[in-house]
Amino acid sequence: MSTIKEKAPIWFWIVSVLALLWNIAGVGAYLQHAYMSIEDIEKLPQAERLLYETQPSWVTAAFAIAVWGGTLGCIALLLRKKWAKFVLLVSLIAVLIQMAHSFFISNAYNVYGPSALIMPIFVILISVLLVFFARISADKKWIT
Repeated sequence: MSTIKEKAPIWFWIVSVLALLWNIAGVGAYLQHAYMSIEDIEKLPQAERLLYETQPSWVTAAFAIAVWGGTLGCIALLLRKKWAKFVLLVSLIAVLIQMAHSFFISNAYNVYGPSALIMPIFVILISVLLVFFARISADKKWIT
């Protein structure tokens, strides 16, 4: 098993940094959601408050795993560690679980309209692309 790293192209670093910033923004969104004060919840429109209050804890857990895993995976990419592939795959699975609830179980579409689809689809797409990026990086020995 070879552990020789090839020189990564500049675009590898650009993509990895942008992906890390994206996931850090996700961590911020998670923290804002998970630690919303009672006062802030009470200020939400009735439909949004009900959506927030009825969200199962497993969805919040999937959200946490998705964003923290994505952040850790991107840090692993920047450290050029092959285990980034596994962590980003776990993050993707958590994203899919979280978004399955959003698409098929909750009434988010009724509350937010078409915008309830745009961001989740974008999150899924980026998560899938990060898994492929990590696999390509490992195949090219940019990460070992």
